Amino acid sequence: MGRTGGPAARGRSRVIHPAPARAHWAGVGNEIRERALNIHETNQQPAGGATAAWWTEAVIYQIYPRSFADSGGDGIGDLPGITARLDHLVELGVDALWLSPFYPSPQADAGYDVADYRDVDPLFGTLADADRLIAAARERGLRVIVDLVPNHTSSAHRWFTEALAAGPGSPARQRYVFRDGLGSDGAQPPNDWRSVFGGPAWTRVPDGQWYLHLFDTAQPDLNWDNPEVRAEFLDILRFWLDRGVDGFRVDVAHGLIKQADLADWHEPQEILSGREIDKPRPPMWDQDGVHEIYRDWRRVLDSYPGGRILVAEAWVEPAERLAAYVRPDEMHQAFNFEYLLAAWTAPAQYAVITRSLEATDAVGAPTTWVLSNHDVVRHASRLGLPVGTPRPNGIGIGDPQPDAALGLRRARAATLLMLALPGSAYLYQGEELGLPEHTTLPDEARQDPTWERSGHTERGRDGCRVPIPWEADAPSYGFGPTDASWLPQPELWAEYARDRQRGVPGSTYEMYRTALRVRREHGLGRGTLYWLESGDEVLTFRNGEVTVLTNFGPAPVPLPDSAEVVHASGPLDGDRLVPADVTVWYRA
Repeated sequence: MGRTGGPAARGRSRVIHPAPARAHWAGVGNEIRERALNIHETNQQPAGGATAAWWTEAVIYQIYPRSFADSGGDGIGDLPGITARLDHLVELGVDALWLSPFYPSPQADAGYDVADYRDVDPLFGTLADADRLIAAARERGLRVIVDLVPNHTSSAHRWFTEALAAGPGSPARQRYVFRDGLGSDGAQPPNDWRSVFGGPAWTRVPDGQWYLHLFDTAQPDLNWDNPEVRAEFLDILRFWLDRGVDGFRVDVAHGLIKQADLADWHEPQEILSGREIDKPRPPMWDQDGVHEIYRDWRRVLDSYPGGRILVAEAWVEPAERLAAYVRPDEMHQAFNFEYLLAAWTAPAQYAVITRSLEATDAVGAPTTWVLSNHDVVRHASRLGLPVGTPRPNGIGIGDPQPDAALGLRRARAATLLMLALPGSAYLYQGEELGLPEHTTLPDEARQDPTWERSGHTERGRDGCRVPIPWEADAPSYGFGPTDASWLPQPELWAEYARDRQRGVPGSTYEMYRTALRVRREHGLGRGTLYWLESGDEVLTFRNGEVTVLTNFGPAPVPLPDSAEVVHASGPLDGDRLVPADVTVWYRA
């Protein structure tokens, strides 16, 4: 480990294993490895130095606009509401915000069915409001990333209206995936693909052809083999870059190219294309042709100053396939969903962290960590389920309920573990308050298309999208000036409100603030991860001068006598004992 030359000597980050490594842990090799991950000299870095490579260690905060802050009192969050709450993000200590879609949309899938990529839906404000938000964020030192939805448009998009009117074989239909049906009368879908939301992935139009929609019927898939589609999105990128955005989170980034023969896929349809690297991939996900698209996009972003970035929402496994999206001439970040899905055990966490760092290191990119977002059960609830429980697609009345106290305890520990890892991290609005999933949301209030399309077997994502609480005693808990809320807020929201936690030692909000400050002060995002020997129910690593210990087991674990505690996810027991489900940062 004491090399004097090579990448480590140039200040790269790396993951280094102890000797011997834990050969009895599933998925972990028994050889000693030393890997280097270049942060400030990364081969992804554009001209402009470390400032331009800000994304390699950034903490980015996701805002779901309809649930963040409502300025008008109609119960739906909006862009002026976000602008008014930007100081919260500054106080919290994040580097950037990512906005989920705010474009004109019929809202069949909460804005991920886009009707116009160059405007703002009146629900959320105006284009001028977007400009003001971008400017206000810049004044506060915050960067702004916007969502881009290229796999599909809304069925209300001008292009799709033209396609339906133009008929089979027309240039307008070539922008989408239209096919003739099977059977003598074409009454059968072109293949057996299923929608991610449930039901068939094909819908027949009056003239007899079928169109593909891997999601809702109101979200027809675009044909990315069509040059017109590619040119249109290059222009959309330039439109928002010219308005000052710092990058794009790319929705369903692994889905744009379909296998040319649209072959049947006899296995269940899932958005995660997880397969062993040498096994066939689903014909609708993670096709090699997507990478040509992102190389074109990267050239556009690199023509703008200031380090503009592309972030892939690519549900891709194994880690080597995901790393392909962040090669030097493609995207800058890719969400690490394998990490999000990993079990709350020391072996599982060790394995996924190691695989992730080694895979992205191989292409000279940072790893991007995430625990919650608008599509998954919040980790404060997810981790309150028994270890090994399959990830539920929503939790509702009558479902097994998480242990709220255990879930929050583990969520705090998981967050402190994540924020000590080298690379970039994403936070989802409300997690800094310890918000759980709304697990008793009335079914009649649900709006996620998954609920209906699954025949009421999948509760869907509404529970993680409920408007967040700011003030315990205010209407709608400070979300807006009235009691209106597009999804009902649970009564327990008051105890999580920001004003109940701000300035309170030990609160989840203050734990996050301290973690982000210490992470920045110690350069953990650009550091080096050294795995240290520890018991089978404990995970320990060093990053710079900070050592991180997470106790996954039931028995308390002692800290070294020389340890100076820097931060902890919960109180210690007695004389320097780390309880179960607690993470501690300390200096030796």
